[in-house]
Amino acid sequence: MNSFEIIRTVRLTEKGTRQVDKYNQYTVVADPRANKTQIRKAVQELFKVKVLKVNTLNVHGKFRRQRRADAGQSPNWKKAIVTLKKPDKIVLT
Repeated sequence: MNSFEIIRTVRLTEKGTRQVDKYNQYTVVADPRANKTQIRKAVQELFKVKVLKVNTLNVHGKFRRQRRADAGQSPNWKKAIVTLKKPDKIVLT
């Protein structure tokens, strides 16, 4: 897998914004098959920053119902919280 397949997107949420300000941590959506080492290398390559630590968790999809149809499920995905070295930032445009 290349870096673009491993890192799908950077999530912008209220909690994520607080983490950026306080701890210099960014939340990214990663490929579920990727491990911490692959995520670290992909972030460093794509954003040209120094990664100190990577924490990952698998988020299970929620069960959903739509009118009369049977229940469905949103897909499972992997969340990675990436801690960067202090002066480094990920600039999102």
